[in-house]
Amino acid sequence: MSLTISLLKLLLLVVLVYLGLGTYLYIKQRSFVYFPTTETQGQLAQVLTLNSNDEHLKVWVINPNKANAIFYFGGNAEPVEYNIQPFQTWFPNHTLYLMNYRGYGGSTGSPTEAALYADALTLYDQVSTQHKSISIIGRSLGSGVATYLGANREVKKMALVTPYDSVANVAQATYPMYPMSLLFKDKYDSISRAQKIHAKVMLLIAEHDEMIPRKHSNNLADALLAANVEVKIELLMRATHNSFSEDPHYQKSLQNFITE
Repeated sequence: MSLTISLLKLLLLVVLVYLGLGTYLYIKQRSFVYFPTTETQGQLAQVLTLNSNDEHLKVWVINPNKANAIFYFGGNAEPVEYNIQPFQTWFPNHTLYLMNYRGYGGSTGSPTEAALYADALTLYDQVSTQHKSISIIGRSLGSGVATYLGANREVKKMALVTPYDSVANVAQATYPMYPMSLLFKDKYDSISRAQKIHAKVMLLIAEHDEMIPRKHSNNLADALLAANVEVKIELLMRATHNSFSEDPHYQKSLQNFITE
């Protein structure tokens, strides 16, 4: 009898720990997805203040008044202003818009999936009439914003850097004991939008991506190919998730794809 009681107590403890950790993951999940950056000053770019649903977003503008434009959506902890100088050199014939997400880099508000999507649409709708074409570069978290915009607006080219099939799927692989598709609020389900994308797409995948395992990028590539999207896939050998931009092939791949 005492053994049975002990086993029941142990089972109850395991259940309570499981439920407790699950509750913690559900409540704190956005703190695992978003890592807002502090505001900095850039001397090589202009600032566009974008009003979106009562929030004020800071967008860096490089090489203004060009016929063609590029939107850049960065990673979850990326100060996008670090790209100002290289992008100015890499794309001298494009106007570039570098979005500071809500709560990032001087933008007001708090980031959520719905908010980032709405802000991307607002940016497009405000500036697209000033340009002949819009292309997108989305890195890591920003690849999900890029696929959403590409599925809902006319986009010429889309470069997805260290992309995923969905953030919920990446989280599921990290926490296999929990139903993350049910628990996760911000799923960034890029794979579900494959059929709606008509732009030319390039996937830049890091060989040793420790944050977004290659299988998640491959799943997205398979879905795009199945949807007859024109896809170019480039694997950067020996690159990791965070060392990606240090690889000289990163610059060459982006330049060739966007400007070809």
